[in-house]
Amino acid sequence: MISILVAAAVGLGVTLLGTPIAIRLFRVWGWGQRIREDGPHTHFEKMGTPTMGGLVILAGMASAYVVSRVTSQPFTGAGAAVLVATLAFGLVGFVDDFIKVRRQRSLGLSKATKFLGQAAIAVGFAIAVVRVSGYSVTELSFVRGLGLDLGLVFFVWSFLLLAATTNAVNLTDGLDGLASGSSVLVLAAYVIISFWQARHSCIPFELTACYSTPVSEALDLAIVAAGGMGAVAGFLWWNAAPARIFMGDTGSLALGGLIGALAIMTNTQLLLVVLGGLFVLETTSVIVQVFAFRVFRRRVFRMAPIHHHFELAGWPEFTVIVRFWIVSGLAVATGLGMFYADFLARGGLG
Repeated sequence: MISILVAAAVGLGVTLLGTPIAIRLFRVWGWGQRIREDGPHTHFEKMGTPTMGGLVILAGMASAYVVSRVTSQPFTGAGAAVLVATLAFGLVGFVDDFIKVRRQRSLGLSKATKFLGQAAIAVGFAIAVVRVSGYSVTELSFVRGLGLDLGLVFFVWSFLLLAATTNAVNLTDGLDGLASGSSVLVLAAYVIISFWQARHSCIPFELTACYSTPVSEALDLAIVAAGGMGAVAGFLWWNAAPARIFMGDTGSLALGGLIGALAIMTNTQLLLVVLGGLFVLETTSVIVQVFAFRVFRRRVFRMAPIHHHFELAGWPEFTVIVRFWIVSGLAVATGLGMFYADFLARGGLG
């Protein structure tokens, strides 16, 4: 438990104190945000705001993990695999951001290049977790494994899940603090879930309500989630409206990868649809908008993702952000309730 608190504190401290330094450096280096020309006109005043703040988040996460593990038990393959995947997705996002800044445009990597990068990381992560995990992660899962072993399909499923979460968080990152605030809530849920699994592991006792995750790996996952939660919370201090820095694709792809990897490692793959309800809503709005326009030549929303629809409907940006945070909080609460209800239904006593 102490190592989890240490991870959260270190992550928070690094980004809370390090982000102002990054803001000054990024301004000197000219790492300013590019704005979509078809976006809400109120966003043009954000042109030039420092971006790629995801680098500070990644630094906070890595520092949190190293410090917490050095002061407690050794590293495990599970936690290391999740952290490496997160850093790798962040690297793809950084290249995308750097191209935007270097070429002074709002488009970075091509869709095909980004797709290949995500696919390579996802498959590499899937191979790693199959080899290093002390339990089966190849089952399809909801709040726990459903008994359906995916076999080789697991590698395809891992790519789909990780690609979906990275792109969903990326789509949500359109308003000051929206993606970071929502990610803090989801990561907090994974701190609780992984810590709960550690407390109720089937090893060394065979209990009806236990989880197959070994204690050491579950605690390591809790540390990774706590480090990420603390790092994003510290970054949110500077990213909240009016934002002084944006996370960019560096941060949004990394956070999406982190959340998706935690879902796979904690055997809560389908529960992520509930926990990340806001991300699902944002992604669905884009899919509906594209489908409606291509098939019926009509738009369902004024603009997609859906947070822009409410902006164009006259809601102040801060109102949209806070209300969407509430939606995210309700989704997380519902997901945790389902997780705990399953535990109680199997005879768990808390």
